[in-house]
Order: sequence, then C-alpha cells, then structure tokens
Amino acid sequence: MRARGLVNLRAVLAPVAAGMCVMAAAAAVLVPSLGGGAGEDGPGRGGAAAPAVTHRAYGPGAGRPGVAKCTARNAAESLRPSPDDGAAVSRIKEKGQLVVGVDQNTYRWGYRNPATGKLEGFDIELAQAVAEDILGPHPKVVFKAVPTSQRIPALQRRTVDLVVRTMTINCARKEQVAFSTAYFQAGQQVLAPKASKVTAFDDSLRGKRVCTAAGSTGESELSARRHGAKVLTVPNQLDCLVRLQLGEADAVVTDNALAAAQAAQDPAVELKGKPFTDEPYGVAMNKGDTDLVRRVNKVLDDYRGDGGADSRWMQAYRTWLEDDLPGISGPPSPEYSD
Repeated sequence: MRARGLVNLRAVLAPVAAGMCVMAAAAAVLVPSLGGGAGEDGPGRGGAAAPAVTHRAYGPGAGRPGVAKCTARNAAESLRPSPDDGAAVSRIKEKGQLVVGVDQNTYRWGYRNPATGKLEGFDIELAQAVAEDILGPHPKVVFKAVPTSQRIPALQRRTVDLVVRTMTINCARKEQVAFSTAYFQAGQQVLAPKASKVTAFDDSLRGKRVCTAAGSTGESELSARRHGAKVLTVPNQLDCLVRLQLGEADAVVTDNALAAAQAAQDPAVELKGKPFTDEPYGVAMNKGDTDLVRRVNKVLDDYRGDGGADSRWMQAYRTWLEDDLPGISGPPSPEYSD
C-alpha cells in the first residue's frame, strides 16, 4: 500500500474558525493535470458488494440504449461494453486529452494531497484508467473540480467528457445523463458527533440542523423524509463537515462511503445507525455519447477483472478505502440493458 499523507482537517480549516469562510466555488475550476503530461449502488448495503461478473463478449461500438422503463430495480443497468471508437471517443482522441469532472476535497475518493499537491483517491485512479485506455500510456488528463450540484450541467454543456465523482446512479439522473455500470456500492447514512443524541435517520433528527450537499441523493431523501429536521444545503459535501465542526449543523446526511472518509478526518464524529438506501456509483457522461458509455464499461470490465485480489479494482480498494470501509470482498457486478 502506498504511503498517504494524513489530512489534518482541523488544521486546514483553522482559518475558517477564525472567521474566514471557506466554501467551494459554484462553477467548475480547472485543476492542474496529473501524471505523465496530465495535469479528479449493485446488491448489498453499507458498501458491501457482490463478486464481479466479467463480460468479455463486447457488443457493437454504438447502439441505442435499452428501452425498458427505469425503475429502482434496473437503474444500474448500462450498455454492454465495446472497445470500438464512435463519435465521442474519436472527439477525445482528436483533442488529445480527456477532461474529467472530479472532486478535490473528498478524502480517499478525490482530494488534493497536502504533502504533494496532487489529486489522489479511488475516483482519480479510475479516471486515469479510462484515459489510458482511450489515449494510451501517459495520457493527458485535465481534471476539473465540479461541485455536486454542477455535475449534470457540466456534462450537458460538454465542459467535461465524463464525471467520476462518487455519483449515484438513479432514474431521475438517467433522464439527464448516461451512466456506466456501477463501480462501487454505498448507502445513505447519518454522520454526527460521537456525543450527539442523534441515533440514525429517524425521529432523533427532529429539531436538529441537518446538512447535505445540494443536488445530492441525501437532499432528495431529506426532502421526502425530513423527520422534523431543519435542512441546510451546501455546494459540496465537505462543507457539511465544516458546518458540523463550527457548530452550525448538528448532523450530516450523505453516502456512508463519504461519511466514513470524513470520520477518518475528524475522530470526534461517527456514523450513526445503518445505511437506509442503496447508492451505486457510476461514471456519468453526456446522454448522447453512447460509444463512450460502452468504452467506459469496457474499461470497468477490465478494471474489475475476475474480482480477485490482484484486480486493479481490489488494489485501488486496498490503497484508498479498506481502512475506513473494511470487509468489502469485491466490486459490484455489472448489469446490462442490451
């Protein structure tokens, strides 16, 4: 496992406590590229995932998506993988770079390592794998930091080619953008101070100030079931941890994968109760880029491998996530609509 700089969030946020407000920008910010010439929910709950099923019989390079009505049961279905170049993949090759919307402040997933100044994390490694497959060794990758609420607009405006940013696949979002197969399984959960009387996503939230990111599935869940809480929305999920630390919020609702990373940053907080939703993470793309969807699914097929310990997925899991989300035996199995 590679060495990782431990993020001391309280030290980083000391200026905030002194009165300096640090909030994420509402628009995408260009992030220096990394690497060689490069510059950021399946069955089960709580991050548990079924062993991968590998599909090597690639389908056509471009085809129309499956026409079955999207439901909670089939929301994670995507187009079968293909290595063929279509219009979107050719456009990326002609540009000579892949532009990826990512997070730069979510520990373990997509964050700037204070020791190196580089973006690192599980999502960053996956984005690099996609770039290598399309552009070859040492690809040029432009990472753009995109707030939670701007992920879909960035894809629709084509300011990014794809988004790899702990983005949950669901039917409402699939009306606006396209998704790959699921590459991680998470679930919504409550994060609160260890001494808090909040116990779970239940009536213990009544009268409490609960923070969540605008445009997140946490916001959707709180809209449907508020449990008497006062809801506070912010541009990025890390802003909720800041509000929690400053005493401006009493609890946070977010994916347990993100909450576990935040608890790793601040030992004064912990996960409360159990996950109460299924949150499959997928790579998001413009809805018209069906060939890119198939190509990303081909990359994910290779990335999962046979789900064994030597697969790239398991190597990334051990490097970035195992410390905070132990016990995951493999990636979620891909599901296809055609």
